Amino acid sequence: MTSLAPHPDRLLPADPATRALARDIYSSVREAPILSPHGHVDASILVENAPFDDPAALLITPDHYVLRLLHAVGVPLEQLGVEARDGSATTADGREIWRALASHWDVFLGTPVRYWFETELHDVFGLTEHPSAANADTQYDQLAAALQAPSMRPRALFDAFRIEVLATTDDPASDLAAHAALRDDPTFSGRVLPTFRADSYYDPARPEWRSSVEHLASVAGVDTTTHAGLLEALRSRREHFIRHGATASDTGVPDAGSEPLDASDAARIHDAALRGTVSTADAAAYRRTMLFESAKMAADDGLVMQLHPGILRNHHRPTLERFGPDVGDDLPLISSSYTEPLRPILEAFGTHPRFRMVLFTVDETVFTREIGPLAGFYLSVYAGAPWWFIDTPAAIRRYREAITDSVGFTKTSGFIDDTRAFCSIPARHDMSRRVDAGYLASLVVTHQISEDDAHRVAHDLVDTIPRATFRL
Repeated sequence: MTSLAPHPDRLLPADPATRALARDIYSSVREAPILSPHGHVDASILVENAPFDDPAALLITPDHYVLRLLHAVGVPLEQLGVEARDGSATTADGREIWRALASHWDVFLGTPVRYWFETELHDVFGLTEHPSAANADTQYDQLAAALQAPSMRPRALFDAFRIEVLATTDDPASDLAAHAALRDDPTFSGRVLPTFRADSYYDPARPEWRSSVEHLASVAGVDTTTHAGLLEALRSRREHFIRHGATASDTGVPDAGSEPLDASDAARIHDAALRGTVSTADAAAYRRTMLFESAKMAADDGLVMQLHPGILRNHHRPTLERFGPDVGDDLPLISSSYTEPLRPILEAFGTHPRFRMVLFTVDETVFTREIGPLAGFYLSVYAGAPWWFIDTPAAIRRYREAITDSVGFTKTSGFIDDTRAFCSIPARHDMSRRVDAGYLASLVVTHQISEDDAHRVAHDLVDTIPRATFRL
């Protein structure tokens, strides 16, 4: 079997002199606490603190990065533990799911997923061999046994991973009971913060829009049968989130259009949407006015507005109908644009002292062409880290090269792990720290910054910058 022993210099520069300096910079931040201001871990696992009962349910099924690549080589989603919407049971147990991963291990070769897996399997679980069809059952037993140890319970791992702040993603109608329980628990020292995610209320073309709006009315105690009422309900729920520690909202839309509608037009479209007669064009216009309204709310209450357009959700309709969302079939659109679409928001709030917007993209050309220049002028705009399809070592390096020329380091977000896979969090942050150390070392050896500057910036990137950007 091939030994599983991640190289201590992985991802560091090949040039010996630059690598030695990068190694030194990396070592200074390797053990720094993790600030994770954008993620999707369920807060209730930390409240319950129950043992994870199955390695596959922990490491494979919730991670759409893993699901999509295995699906792409012919492994059906039901064989990976994804439950069908009709309630029919998955056809595989945990052992079979692990066998599917192990027998397709080489599918991940060269991908960041392989990097994350190697790091967590070795560092967290102590495995010493690469997964394979031959050792799948043995490794599954090792993982299952390891998960029964007290040191592998969620809170123990939270501490072992040195997580200081973990942000979740939550529907405005959520009662945030888990967050309140963690906040009030004297035995839990971390911070788990909710993030306001209101996408399903912005777009009346979404099939769940009407039911979401109706449910929000009952939770907020506000009549949402009018557009003004919906805005009032969302403002009320933002206040609820802030009381529970939220510092940010998160918005994923097809495009960054933000042209506000007249009140009468918004009311008309809202009425049509409730009747189920809204047109495609009107639905898009409504979504864009809601994006503007969310920016207006952010300027009022100070929640940092994260925006990541440019993804076509649920590209494969049969998969959506059978399994629902978040199983790996969301795909990038041709391009993202920000400069003109965001002009209404930025003209209204771009220099507002309380408004802050972090822009993410899956189109790398936008970093140089739009996001960097916007962050280089507007007080409110920050350049989000590479996200989703481009949170890879190579893309992180290219991001630094593209953004730094326009806006330096300060107006960036810090690393974003954006994950549901709890045990991969430290591996993902470690990847970013290594790449950034290499980039900073390259600036030192080319005499663009000093070694002292490189060490200071490395610390800022994992601590000062995300703490300030997300008002942590």
